[in-house]
Amino acid sequence: MSSELRVEQLRKVFTTGKPPVAKAAVDDVSFTIAAGEIVVLLGPSGCGKTTTLRCVAGLEHPTSGRIVIGGTMYTDPQAGVLVPPRSRNLGMVFQSYAVWPHMTVRQNVAYPLKARGTPRAELNKAVAQALDLVELGSYADRPVTQLSGGQMQRVALARSMVYQPQILLLDEPLSNLDAQLRLRLRDDLRRIIKRVGLTALYVTHDQTEAVVLGDRIGVMRDGKLLQLDTPSEIYNRPADLFVAGFTGASNVIDGTVVSRDGAFGVIAVGANERLTARLGDGVSEGSAVKVALRPDNVGLSPVGDGPNRFKVRVASRHYQGTQTVYELTLAGATIEALEVGSAARHDVDSEIVVALPPEICWAYAV
Repeated sequence: MSSELRVEQLRKVFTTGKPPVAKAAVDDVSFTIAAGEIVVLLGPSGCGKTTTLRCVAGLEHPTSGRIVIGGTMYTDPQAGVLVPPRSRNLGMVFQSYAVWPHMTVRQNVAYPLKARGTPRAELNKAVAQALDLVELGSYADRPVTQLSGGQMQRVALARSMVYQPQILLLDEPLSNLDAQLRLRLRDDLRRIIKRVGLTALYVTHDQTEAVVLGDRIGVMRDGKLLQLDTPSEIYNRPADLFVAGFTGASNVIDGTVVSRDGAFGVIAVGANERLTARLGDGVSEGSAVKVALRPDNVGLSPVGDGPNRFKVRVASRHYQGTQTVYELTLAGATIEALEVGSAARHDVDSEIVVALPPEICWAYAV
């Protein structure tokens, strides 16, 4: 039976070096995952996402904070509560397949139930159901070493679900697969987890993976949880410049806020141009800002009139078969624009008009 997960003011400090230096790998992180929900922690290496997951699993001992699963306290250092991993009834899928090479597929999946002393009839039924769920029923008696990487990761997934854990933890489970297998298993993972109705905490540094899999995405940096929201909100209303940049808003234009009207403002950019953008918190008239925008949101040769139309020069063109990336000179900055299609329409050194939709231009205080 899946359960709600609550992480409250979690903090994990590591001490390293000579002289010893204390560094918070996880710094006051709080979030709740509803029963049956998939939450993805997204961020660069060293941001604290895997340490957070390991604290939930009981593999790391937090410095402070609380972890509550299904209404039961499993971690609270201040109260002396630290339930060991084996008593948490959690499933975990690792980066490596972590299958036992001397066993068959069936034996790998059955192992957790066998260790729990599950009666044979019940064990056989549960194993058969788990293997059918990951579409490996016909491989049950095959040595696991004869499987592909994607199939071995499916075995690991079936093994982690066969005993009906409260929470499923997944630590970059697709990172060791080749590109095509990643795409195929990525789509299957969400379907399988949702079909079972498991609560899942998934860790990755891959933005596309996070969007495909997660009901919500939490973006982390330097141990902090910067934003936790739906994929649409993360991509269309990033909380700060780091979240915007990490999720693909690689274009950054410097400017100064001239005026503000509600959520939007007029920003002076370049020598004498004006840009309308959505303003972040704490941005007021006179503020120096950085405006972030995704390359795929730059409109090339727009039809009709509208805000944020600029004449720009094509500085370079990078043809990539199914799309073309242009470098454009705008307001003293170089920005990129992405055009989908197998035919590149604009030549280097040509002048074109672009549109930057105000609702997906975000201005953040410097």
